[in-house]
Amino acid sequence: MRNAYSPLPELNLLKEFEERLGPVCYSDGFELREYGADAGLHTWSDHPAFLSRFLPFAQANGSGSDYALWRCDQRTDLASLPVVFVGDEGDLYVIARNLRELFRLLALDSEPMSDFGFLGAGSGDGGHSEGHREFLDWLHQHFGLGPPEDVDALWAERAALDDQFRAWAGNFVERGAR
Repeated sequence: MRNAYSPLPELNLLKEFEERLGPVCYSDGFELREYGADAGLHTWSDHPAFLSRFLPFAQANGSGSDYALWRCDQRTDLASLPVVFVGDEGDLYVIARNLRELFRLLALDSEPMSDFGFLGAGSGDGGHSEGHREFLDWLHQHFGLGPPEDVDALWAERAALDDQFRAWAGNFVERGAR
């Protein structure tokens, strides 16, 4: 795994898919970035105990938001860690309970909308990204998954984890500060 994109097999598979697809969008606003690169978290807090708990890996939208895994505990399966949305407009919250759940949300082909998560399928003009069908095929082939049938239910299921995250982050970040 010396030349792997990341220590997560799931992200490595997605990186291979992205490279094979070429410069084609497969989920609105999403693009893998350098694994572990700066995601602007230092603008929330420069405390080492805060910063060391995140593993940034992707751009979330076209305006500068990112995704990062949150090391909420000592688990070794990094793909099972919650995924945090690091918003360019002051949002910081859990968007998915784990990486595979994020992949399902990406299958909606919709940028996340602030604290409302993913509001619906398709890009703003009602169509899908050029590589969307290929992504759906990839997601099913590798994980047996597809888009969530009930986005609201999925969004509600992550609420307790988001509350836990916000309570933890509150130890480092002042409400409204950024």
